[in-house]
Amino acid sequence: MKQIIKQVFPQTIPVMAGYISLGIAFGLLLQSKGYGPIWAFLMSLFIYAGSAQFLAVELLAAGATLIQVALLTFLLNFRHLFYGLSMIEKYRGTGIRKFYLIFGLTDETYALLTGYKTPDGLRDKDYYFAVTLMNQFYWVLGCVLGSVAGSIIPFDMTGIDFAMTALFAVLVVEQWKTHKAHLPAILGFVITTAALYIFGADSFLIPALIVMSVLLLCLKDTLKQEKANE
Repeated sequence: MKQIIKQVFPQTIPVMAGYISLGIAFGLLLQSKGYGPIWAFLMSLFIYAGSAQFLAVELLAAGATLIQVALLTFLLNFRHLFYGLSMIEKYRGTGIRKFYLIFGLTDETYALLTGYKTPDGLRDKDYYFAVTLMNQFYWVLGCVLGSVAGSIIPFDMTGIDFAMTALFAVLVVEQWKTHKAHLPAILGFVITTAALYIFGADSFLIPALIVMSVLLLCLKDTLKQEKANE
């Protein structure tokens, strides 16, 4: 296991930086609402969804019902349905660990698993599991640290929520440099920009994902050929 961590850790450093920073922000916010470190630990362990956890804090503070929380969380994380479809083949043959891999599939974990090749000497299923587990560890650690710090000293959290945006930008650049086939990235940029213009900032994500998924399915053979040419 130590050897696996040693090989996987360098690839997860960007996620570690983003998750711990944003996790601290979440822990601070949670503490400011009157929920202590144990809440931060349990939410990051069993919910493990950055944006959904931030939303949950506000909903808890507002006294929302469980039905409202469940519906809003589902809509917020709807994009994961599309991610999951593309990971079916990768996760085939992972046994019981598949359930955790599905649970732990975040935006950043998806970016790593699709942007990097499995290091030499590692089995794919061990690599997927290690990346997923280490990324969640970073998130749990950040959330707990933030909550503990918030209970001791006050913080000004202005701007700290931009850490996740910066992290994802780094991962996109890394994927662009790693892969010669840029068609999916170009399509994603064009379609997302068009959807943002047509549907607005509050409603563009799901239509953009649907259109991108349909186009990528239609271009499946072309993309496979480009990948083979790499």
